Amino acid sequence: MPSRLLTLVLASACAAACSKSETAQARGRDDAPKPVKVERVREEAVHRSVDIVGTLSAVDEVTVSSEAEGRVSKLLADLGDRVHAGQALLELDREKLQYAVEQQRAALARALAKFGAADSQHLPPFEKTPDVQRAQAELVQAKQGFERADQLHRRQLVPKQTLDDAQATLQAKQAGYDASLQNAKNLRADIDASEATLKLAERQLRDAEIRAPFDGYIQKRLVSLGEYVKVQTPVMSVVRVNPLKVTAEIPERMAPWIKTGQSVELHVDAYPDKTITGKVSRISPAVNTATRAFSFEALVPNDDALLKPGTFARVHVASGKIDQVLTLSYSALQYRYGVNRVFVVNGDRLNARELKIGERLGDRIEIVGGVKAGETIAVSDVEKLVDGAKVSVKQNAE
Repeated sequence: MPSRLLTLVLASACAAACSKSETAQARGRDDAPKPVKVERVREEAVHRSVDIVGTLSAVDEVTVSSEAEGRVSKLLADLGDRVHAGQALLELDREKLQYAVEQQRAALARALAKFGAADSQHLPPFEKTPDVQRAQAELVQAKQGFERADQLHRRQLVPKQTLDDAQATLQAKQAGYDASLQNAKNLRADIDASEATLKLAERQLRDAEIRAPFDGYIQKRLVSLGEYVKVQTPVMSVVRVNPLKVTAEIPERMAPWIKTGQSVELHVDAYPDKTITGKVSRISPAVNTATRAFSFEALVPNDDALLKPGTFARVHVASGKIDQVLTLSYSALQYRYGVNRVFVVNGDRLNARELKIGERLGDRIEIVGGVKAGETIAVSDVEKLVDGAKVSVKQNAE
């Protein structure tokens, strides 16, 4: 029994000694400095920019209405079709309108024939029309007859009655000439009226083909084949997609440093890796009192029609404002429970500091408060660092 008891005591003593040795080794490992990479807080000049969300929309978007009345006989374009300026979109029944044109052409031809002209571009002077020339010839003949009667009467070779008859004939022919001249003027007015009426009839015939006002795409078709439409009936909606415009709002504090003509960069969800460049075209002169921001528009080229009106776009707008700010690598931040902090290397120990941060600047972050320029900050294994930990500088990241 004594020997067994002695064996147990020795075993317990050995186990205790081993446990103390392992604890000492673990404490030694904990006290070993942790190698970290560092960088210094930098002071840099930063060009301020604005990142906002805008909406792409068409520069021109119209609902085309009918300028004539009739039944839809042909549909020449439909939803999604690309159309060009002047291209026919649909056609109304043209039969009655064609008859009206032919009727007015006949009326014009009749007026030209009375005037003695082949067409309205070569109208003779009033004095050269057939009726006026005939009346003028009769007037000349009457004048000659009156002059002969007057001479013979003075020589007492004819009675006074003959002279009176010659004078009456002269007055009649003069009146006839004046009447024919006035009639020629009336015929000229009839030609002008007939020509204007013909042009109106031809315009109504052309209006039976409803055409696109500009290059674009059909956004909506509002009538069907065989439907009877009246004047001012909407028939199709056409939208121009090149260029598009993006509309958004600039924060009030940045408005003085953003000007028309400067470039903007856009990204859309459909093409996340594609950067699209546009130019600021308009800026509102008044602030929106509800949002304290200024509305602006930027024109965006869309040659391949990849962008669609109505979609959202993330817009990056550079400004002319330059500030001197403190910056750090974004990877130096440790985020815990709503607080951003960094670890300042003070000798061989870490000192945790809470930060006030500003804008994200690529892979760096603006520091508003918490550290000073030139202080050394740990930037590696940040998530594993703790306040007061012992460290050694492994490599300068600057």
